[in-house]
Amino acid sequence: MDKTVAIIGAGVGGMAAGIRLAAQGWQVQIFERNAQVGGKLNLVEQDGWRFDTGPSLLTMPDVARDLFAAAGASLDDVLDLVPLDPICRYVYPDGIIFDAVADTEQMQAAISEFSERDADNFPKFLDYGRRVFDITAEPFLFSELGDFGTVGGALLRRLNRPLDLARVMAPISLHTLVSRYFRDPHMRQIFDRYATYNGSSPYRAPAVYAIIPYVEYSYGAWYPRGGMYRLAEALAGLLDKVGAQVHTDTPVRAITCSDKGATGVELVSGEIVPADVVISNVDIATTYRYLIPPDFRPRAVVERLARLEPSLSGFVLLLGTDCRYAHLLHHNIYFSDNYQQEFYDIFTRLVAPRDPTIYVCATSRTDPTQAPSGGENLFVLVNAPYLTPEFSWAAERDGYRDLVLDKLERMGLAGLREHIVYEQVITPEDLATRYGAQHGAIYGFSSNSLFAPFTRPQNRARDLPGLYFVGGSVHPGGGLPLVMLSGKIVAELVARDTMAV
Repeated sequence: MDKTVAIIGAGVGGMAAGIRLAAQGWQVQIFERNAQVGGKLNLVEQDGWRFDTGPSLLTMPDVARDLFAAAGASLDDVLDLVPLDPICRYVYPDGIIFDAVADTEQMQAAISEFSERDADNFPKFLDYGRRVFDITAEPFLFSELGDFGTVGGALLRRLNRPLDLARVMAPISLHTLVSRYFRDPHMRQIFDRYATYNGSSPYRAPAVYAIIPYVEYSYGAWYPRGGMYRLAEALAGLLDKVGAQVHTDTPVRAITCSDKGATGVELVSGEIVPADVVISNVDIATTYRYLIPPDFRPRAVVERLARLEPSLSGFVLLLGTDCRYAHLLHHNIYFSDNYQQEFYDIFTRLVAPRDPTIYVCATSRTDPTQAPSGGENLFVLVNAPYLTPEFSWAAERDGYRDLVLDKLERMGLAGLREHIVYEQVITPEDLATRYGAQHGAIYGFSSNSLFAPFTRPQNRARDLPGLYFVGGSVHPGGGLPLVMLSGKIVAELVARDTMAV
């Protein structure tokens, strides 16, 4: 009899694991609570406007190519990946506008207009990120972390040379590292921002995250023509190709368990679906707290997960306009005047910042099919604190929406309000409800400590055989390529574990 796997959630990690296991001959069933696959990689369509509501660019496309190849397909036959150049436009409160370009020599020349020293240091900064990537990619990003008892032990056993440990674990924040290479405050703010790619603060996240700008400049920033959701649709097509079954609008009530481990899932409808293996693509803290029955729920694990700091959440406006803004690029950042205060508000005071940095993605600048003729589709994102009882988005929602629009109008989107013909607001509370994200956190847990990159929850449940985890809340982390890699890691674990039985 074929071995069976039940996957909870059709996010990118769940689909990636399902594709690989089905391609290996497993009977795969995926149960998704929402009407569409994709998890946070999702889509809103209205009257000709299309809004990608999650990840806004694809990096490390070879990770996706490897996933397609596992199903006997070619990513480039299915998706038209468009390189984004410039990568992003940065707008500062003092009126300066800076375009970060993909070509490193051109980028260096652009930086020289602010500081010759910073321009000279730009390739050195990327080289630092390259060295960290070379050291960490294979043992951490592409492999399970494993259980070596202590973080230090894990690192020493994973790294090839002891000297590599000091290079990877430089006991400084990303901001401190960035400040060593860049003196101009405009440049510092640009490279500090990369900590937000995994939902963290540059003033607390470790210097190891210098790998993020290295990856972006080395592997490019890509957009699938037709929208980011085309990737989710393509993954759904791969699932169909390899014979996996996807059940949308089918929420799971619980993971069924016995003394031997996970035995399947119970649907909200009451149906029991037995399985040899269960994979949760739901936030791991939500999985332990709500999906594992109390008799099988280890208190120590639940308490440990509760102690981990959640990542950033987000406040989102989807705005369809009846005009076009010629100065917009595909990706745009409107910086705050005091970046450090902004992150202090988010992670220490746990309140929405009054002067937020605002990200605006206008895919219509690259792809006219994403908005009606003469209009723009503006995905507006503001970093927000994870949910706490002390801050109510129900009370703050409308006022914060006005605060964000006020700033955008001041910084270049003149008359924005009068040109909005479609609007949707998404708060951290909505993210928690729609996707089971603990405290509304987008990336699971923050990386606001030295050891955070190496102590994310693992992909296999130590206390419940047959249960595995994928997605941004577990190793190796958040972001499209890492989430796809979590699916690969879990598929390899499942294959190895079941062969050993």
